[in-house]
Amino acid sequence: MRALIQRVTHARVDIEGHTVGAIDQGLLVLLGVQRGDTEAVADKLLDKLLAYRVFSDTEGKMNLSVQDVQGGVLLVSQFTLAADTQKGLRPGFSNACPPAEARALFDYTQARLESLHAQVAFGRFGADMQVSLTNDGPVTFLLEMNAQ
Repeated sequence: MRALIQRVTHARVDIEGHTVGAIDQGLLVLLGVQRGDTEAVADKLLDKLLAYRVFSDTEGKMNLSVQDVQGGVLLVSQFTLAADTQKGLRPGFSNACPPAEARALFDYTQARLESLHAQVAFGRFGADMQVSLTNDGPVTFLLEMNAQ
């Protein structure tokens, strides 16, 4: 499972001209589900994501998590994060989880995130979405979790 996280001052997801999810200060999380990912992998990723220290403390050091700053989390499915880009000039998607399985795991991750964190918003799995954000820093990290 891969999560591209961006520290933002605000972010939103629009579908067909309508905003379906938005946050102010917090994390935009683009989530790619790969073959072999499980609920246990999603749990580990969420635990790390919510505790990951990417926000500045009073001394300007990245010592605070999204929970510490009571920020929002905007979770958006993005299957292209599961792409294999090692060969050729076109990404391959054989590592991506099949759509039905990916949807079930995304839905699980969404429900679990809602139970763990107060300020959450979501894109829609499989929808054509427009994501707008102001990256704060810029600060961007790729978190990866495997089934081991």
